[in-house]
Amino acid sequence: MTRLAACQYAIELIDSWEDYVAHLSALVRQAAEDGAELALLPEYSALTLTGLLPADVRSDLHKSIDALQPLLPAWLELCEELARSHGIVFQPGSAPVKELDGKYRNRAWLFGPDGLIGYQDKQIMTRFEREKWNIAAGVEGLKAFDTPVGKLGILICYDNEFPMLGRKLAELGVELVLAPSCTDTLAGAFRVRIGAQARALENQYAVLSSPTAGEAPWSPAVDENRGRAALYVPSDYGMPPSGIVAESESDNVVDSHWLITDIDLGAVAKLRTEGQVATRRDWPEQFDV
Repeated sequence: MTRLAACQYAIELIDSWEDYVAHLSALVRQAAEDGAELALLPEYSALTLTGLLPADVRSDLHKSIDALQPLLPAWLELCEELARSHGIVFQPGSAPVKELDGKYRNRAWLFGPDGLIGYQDKQIMTRFEREKWNIAAGVEGLKAFDTPVGKLGILICYDNEFPMLGRKLAELGVELVLAPSCTDTLAGAFRVRIGAQARALENQYAVLSSPTAGEAPWSPAVDENRGRAALYVPSDYGMPPSGIVAESESDNVVDSHWLITDIDLGAVAKLRTEGQVATRRDWPEQFDV
């Protein structure tokens, strides 16, 4: 069995680097002490760092992401150290990153006990990201990451709503998909949930979801947040009929909470050959209809 931790992460106003280090360190330590081998934070979790900026900067959408950039190296160093010190796989959510072509991309890094494993950029942008924020799509495609808990893939929020992205990860041999998300309405939260469950059903793998939570009126980007942390699997032998292994109790919280749950990824993999259905195997047949 593998123990997973997915955070329902409240975007708090933290106005000093020292307080932020204490905040993130305590949060990750809690997951590790609960036995988690993998800890997941949500999309745009790094925007908590914009609380360190002057009020007139953090309250401006474009100024805030530009001023965030110098803070990211220290944040990544902290995340790597937390993964190393606790001996866990740690996906600390994502951040908008300015690249050499001048474009921002929504990037999620993955760390392990030995340090940086890699990163995944979001593939398809929401209307807010395209029309308001000018975030560009990733250009390196989807990746699979070999980790101590198995082969992982990352679908960031909206990417979970596109079947061919989930299928690509299946073709890469992914066993568990990490789905960090950030949605400001229940409708958005349900879109990600429905998409994540559909990807688990179609591809016969597990999907772990972590959302932002609560309200942050000081931030123009993540001011309202709704969603539940959850672990989804195919509805099949040995799995919950609903396909929901675990889910946080409420979609609207004010403090960060971990959802701690166990999963036998080998049992999920066995469904691909011995399940009631063979959706992964039968996937190509739909194109002949």
